[in-house]
Amino acid sequence: MIKKIVGKADINFLSFYIFLFAFISILSISEGTLAQPADSVITDTSRALESNSEVAENHNQQSIGESVVSEGHSEEEINRGKRFFMGLLPFNRTYESCVSCHNLHPVDTLNWNPSAMDIALKYVNKDFASFQQVIMEPTGVKMEASHVDFNIDEQDLHAIKTYLNDLAVKGPSAIKPSYNNLILFLALGILLTWALIDLIFLHKIKRKAIPLIILVGALSWQAKMIAEDAIHLGRQEHYAPDQPVKFSHKVHVGENSIDCKYCHTTVEYSKSAGIPPTNLCMNCHILIREGTNSGKFEIAKIVNASETGEPIDWIRIHNLPDHVFFSHAVHVSSGKIDCIQCHGPVQEMDIMRQENDLSMGWCVNCHRETNVHFEDNAYYDDYIDLHEQLKSGKIDTIKAVDIGANDCMRCHY
Repeated sequence: MIKKIVGKADINFLSFYIFLFAFISILSISEGTLAQPADSVITDTSRALESNSEVAENHNQQSIGESVVSEGHSEEEINRGKRFFMGLLPFNRTYESCVSCHNLHPVDTLNWNPSAMDIALKYVNKDFASFQQVIMEPTGVKMEASHVDFNIDEQDLHAIKTYLNDLAVKGPSAIKPSYNNLILFLALGILLTWALIDLIFLHKIKRKAIPLIILVGALSWQAKMIAEDAIHLGRQEHYAPDQPVKFSHKVHVGENSIDCKYCHTTVEYSKSAGIPPTNLCMNCHILIREGTNSGKFEIAKIVNASETGEPIDWIRIHNLPDHVFFSHAVHVSSGKIDCIQCHGPVQEMDIMRQENDLSMGWCVNCHRETNVHFEDNAYYDDYIDLHEQLKSGKIDTIKAVDIGANDCMRCHY
C-alpha cells in the first residue's frame, strides 16, 4: 500500500522521517515532564548554591585553608568520610545515614534539618571534640529524637568531620543542567533542513506535500519554542530559592497568626514592603530558642546574627524590571489590596515562592478586574465626578482602570 502511494524510492526516506518524528516525540514527552521542572529547579538551586559558595568563600578568606588536604588529610580520607556521610559505610549500619536528614543539594520541599553545607560551615573552625559532643550528646527535643540509637565509631566520625571540612572549602558539586530543549530544537532544525533540501534539490519524495508538511511543522514548532522562551525571559514565576534561614510563612503566618505588617513594617508607607531586621525577630526569639520542626539550629542563626551584628543575606524573590515603578503603599494602604492577591496563599507556604509571573499583562488584567474601594477612602476624594456618578446610581462599581491605573506613565516614567 505504501509503495503504491509514495513509490519504491521513497520508502527509505519515509522510514527516516518516521524515525525522526518518533525521536522528537520522545523528546517532547521528556521536555514536558522532566526538562521544564528540572530547569526551574536548576534556576532555584543555582542561586542557593551560589549563595553557599559565597559563604564558603568568605570563610576561606577568613580562616580556612585551600583544602583539608593541606592539613595532612588525603583525598582517600575525604572520600571515606563522604561514604560514611552518604550511608555507604559501614556495611552493617543500623542507624540512619547522615544524608537521609542533611541534604547535599537544595530540594523543592522544605527539609527542616540543617543541610550538609550548613553543618560544614558551622563546624569548620571548631575542633573535633566540639563536633563529636553535638553529634553524640545532642541537646534539644528535636535533635535528641533524631539521634536516637545513633552509634558511630570515633574514627568514622572523624572521617565525616574531614569530609565536611573539605565541603566547607569547596562547596557542593554543581547540578548538571538539562539540555532536552536544545536537543529538541537542533533535531527540528535537522528535520526541516532535510525537508528543504529534498524540496529544492533532491526531489526524492514524489509527493511534495510530505516534505512540505514536515518543513512547516518543524518550523512552527521551533517558532513556538522561541516564542515561549522569549515570553518567559526575565520572569520567574514559582521561583522559590533556599534562604539562609529556613523561615516558614506557614508556621509564622498560618499557625501563629502573625500579621504580615508586623514583620513588613513599611508596606503601608513605602515603595517596598521591607525585610524585617534581625532585632524584630528577636522580639519573639529572645525567649523561643527551639522550633518544633527545626530544633535549635535555624533559630541559632538568628541569635548569632543579632549578637554579632552581621545581617542575614536574605534572597529577594519578587523582582520587577528596573523600568517598572511599583508601590506597596499605593496598593496596600490606598487600594486596600490584600497581600494574597499578589503573593498567593503565603500562610500555606513553608518555602516562600513567587506565585504569579508579575508580567505587564497580569498587572493590566488585575487593574481591569479589581474594584476600587472608593467609599470612606480619603485617597480618592479628588475624583469628584466618579463620586457623583456613584451617588446618582449611574455606575455601581469603579475598577482600577477607570482611575488611570493602566496609563503608561503610572508605571513607566
